[in-house]
Amino acid sequence: MKTKTITHIQSARDNGDLLKVKEPLQVSSLSSENATQISIDPKQTYQTILGFGGAFTEASAYTLSLISEEKRNEIIHRYFHPEEGLGYRFGRTHINSCDFSLGNYTYVEDYDTSLSTFSIEREKELVIPLIKDATKVAGDKLSIVSSPWSPPPWMKDSNEMNHGGKLLREYDSVWADYYMKYIDAMEKEGIPIWGLTIQNEPEAKQVWDSCLYTAEEERDFIKHHLGPAIRKSGRDDLKVIIWDHNRDVVYERASKVLSDPEAAQYVWGTGLHWYVSEEFENLSKVHDAFPDKHLIFTEGCIEGGVQLGAWHTGERYARNIMGDLNNYLEAWIDWNIVLNEDGGPNHVGNYCDAPVIVDTKTGEVHYNSSFYYIGHFSKYVKPGAIRISCTASDNVIQLTAFRNPSGEIVVILMNQNDEEHAVNLELQGQNVAVLMPGHSISTILI
Repeated sequence: MKTKTITHIQSARDNGDLLKVKEPLQVSSLSSENATQISIDPKQTYQTILGFGGAFTEASAYTLSLISEEKRNEIIHRYFHPEEGLGYRFGRTHINSCDFSLGNYTYVEDYDTSLSTFSIEREKELVIPLIKDATKVAGDKLSIVSSPWSPPPWMKDSNEMNHGGKLLREYDSVWADYYMKYIDAMEKEGIPIWGLTIQNEPEAKQVWDSCLYTAEEERDFIKHHLGPAIRKSGRDDLKVIIWDHNRDVVYERASKVLSDPEAAQYVWGTGLHWYVSEEFENLSKVHDAFPDKHLIFTEGCIEGGVQLGAWHTGERYARNIMGDLNNYLEAWIDWNIVLNEDGGPNHVGNYCDAPVIVDTKTGEVHYNSSFYYIGHFSKYVKPGAIRISCTASDNVIQLTAFRNPSGEIVVILMNQNDEEHAVNLELQGQNVAVLMPGHSISTILI
């Protein structure tokens, strides 16, 4: 390692540092005593990183419409600007309504099996302008993943969008064509869709918009209906993502689809949510069994409403991002980019937290710890970065490391403990000492 400036960015609970660039770190030939020893090996490489992002829900777009244009622009800038912001490159949209919509809605009139009435006029009001503004700030096309929460009520055995229910088999082909109509309509608005999940949380009967699929039903829908519809449309570059639910049974669900060559030919990879468990090793199980398929995080948020000023929420984000990245995840998408002071709007009262909370009564904008913790990854781990080997002498500090396309090494360290802790980074025979305050995260650029 040549002698060079080693940049150190840190956020810490107790000293007010938030993505603060600290004094440059020094290279030494000596290792610090009583420190956690961390060895970085750039020659040992793993997956390539595609990027980070968040969801463009109707709730987020509506909340942003209630504040001044200046503050709305500031939030978009702080998320999407490639240098001055978090550098977001991914987004997620909902096909039809989700819980973070202002109410249930679809894009067609009842029993229109020809889909001749299909229209995304509603999305043109709030969601599409937000995506366009974010794209302008990003300076490049965003990779948008789109997910349905529920088909129209008349396509389901329950005849309602909420409370689960199943897609009636007689509408399999109509529903597959519905996805294509959505993609066409968004493309006409200048918003290409990068990826498509089959169903948001297909194993959850929710009080909001939801639809249930067994693994076999998901497999057969892809194999016989959605896959052929995509192929017929000539969209072979569309990334089809299965599961789109929690880690606990991801291997069982993914293997049921990916073990079937007819279904698997259409599938790009598997989508994950973080609710229920932190069994990160399940991602590696999927990767090891199906190494030619990909892994993407499609949703995670802090449940139960707004937690302004909480620090543990940021730590949960970083712990999950690290755990997934260290098990072959390639892209990471947060849930709502912005919510109001209640953690909504949400048409069934399923209030949650978000990295940015806007008080729509006062116009005040709050950036939560999660915003800064995400930034320790998304600002510095560039699209095209490759994960590299990093090992620690103990488990006091959580860590992950990457090599950016420029050749720069990025090491991210987190101390979730109350006490400060010394770390020694060893790279190519040189040592770098880092002091980690209690409840802090550091990004180190070498």
